[in-house]
Amino acid sequence: MQIIDGKLIAEEIKNELATEVKRLKEQNLKIPYLVAIIVGNDPASETYVAGKVKACEQIGFRSTEIRLSEDTGEKLLLEKIIQLNEDEEVDGLIVQLPLPKHISPEKVIETIDYRKDVDGFHPVNTGRMMLNLPSYIAATPFGIIELLKRYHIETEGRRCAVLGRSNIVGTPVSILMSRKAYPGNATVTLCHSKTRNIKEITLQSDIIIAAIGSPGFLTGDMVKDGAVVIDVGIHRIADPTKKSGFRLTGDVKYDEVAPKCSYISPVPGGVGLMTVVSLLKNTLIASKKEIYG
Repeated sequence: MQIIDGKLIAEEIKNELATEVKRLKEQNLKIPYLVAIIVGNDPASETYVAGKVKACEQIGFRSTEIRLSEDTGEKLLLEKIIQLNEDEEVDGLIVQLPLPKHISPEKVIETIDYRKDVDGFHPVNTGRMMLNLPSYIAATPFGIIELLKRYHIETEGRRCAVLGRSNIVGTPVSILMSRKAYPGNATVTLCHSKTRNIKEITLQSDIIIAAIGSPGFLTGDMVKDGAVVIDVGIHRIADPTKKSGFRLTGDVKYDEVAPKCSYISPVPGGVGLMTVVSLLKNTLIASKKEIYG
């Protein structure tokens, strides 16, 4: 069993990005600039955004964090997005989800200029991804694909079960795993809360990507020997033995599943770290106008 080390790969990618930023500076070219908007005080969102800003600083990107109060109106937020769309200095623009209930995430995503949509959520980018055209790929699926690639995990002709059908992870990663590319060319089954006999499907699968949003959902008796398991879930579980009062766990019951795997990504230390660097890779691509000119 080999652990897929998201921390190691994320550091590799950050070093590659830092080298590219150094080259841009030496040639007096534009330095990538990412702006992140956070509305409200969701603790997980604050952690994610802080991680993104810190990563920008580490590799030499410009970044700005815009904090808006929980009661910010939808109209005001959309106006702010339009203002940033029109700012030629800004390469990448993200609005951290989830948003307060009175704000439509769909309206927000569609208002972001698709050329600055480094989260890869805009319908233009998701549509282009589905057609296998150049696009920004949503950061978590992008990170999963990068982990498979850098660990040289064979995907062609393999059976792949994706657990979860969200627009952020499950659905896009199922498309990426099935398209004609590497990693890809897998035979994919997209499972969700209404799927019958999930265990039957996972036991036949060579690769399992667990993004179903349920702690410890994938158990040892659901995985065949030699399977590759990617755990996308991240949950805070109360744990009085920890200084923080909680521990992080994923959608996979790690202690049961890991011994059966050829490769497995842990939580923490796996996919989560790749999400941030994938966002930065998209921002660099946006800055260099490699997709939309």
